[in-house]
Amino acid sequence: MLAARLPVRSIAASVARRSARVPVRSPVATRAMNTIAPGVEFDTVAREWRMKWSADNDKASLAEVQKHLTHVQGALGKVPGVKSVQRVVCGGCLDYKVVIALDAAKFGDWEAAKFAPEEKFLNAVKSIPGVTNVETQTYTLMAVDTK
Repeated sequence: MLAARLPVRSIAASVARRSARVPVRSPVATRAMNTIAPGVEFDTVAREWRMKWSADNDKASLAEVQKHLTHVQGALGKVPGVKSVQRVVCGGCLDYKVVIALDAAKFGDWEAAKFAPEEKFLNAVKSIPGVTNVETQTYTLMAVDTK
């Protein structure tokens, strides 16, 4: 049974508009899930910061990006509703990504706060020689039960 639409300011607006809250039973607890389409439920929304780094100068740009992440990680941990912060680095394609996962119900509040400290971090890494293609993306994120 579908309940009222989720009062999320955006959740990357298109996802929220097509989502409904439905109860999902689990052995641990009952929680409300958002549904994009039948079988596609979520309770987590993630914001990704991504860029390319250069292997030049003994990977100096990678080391600098990591320093800037270290400077904002405390602030990320204080974002209401944060579930996890993950860093992804690919040495082959030179990707660097930070994935900040939040409880879907809290995501709109973080969006209203302009995803702080996103602007500080992105402006800092854009000034690093060798860092290119600095982008952001919002998406849902859910573990897939493989049992």
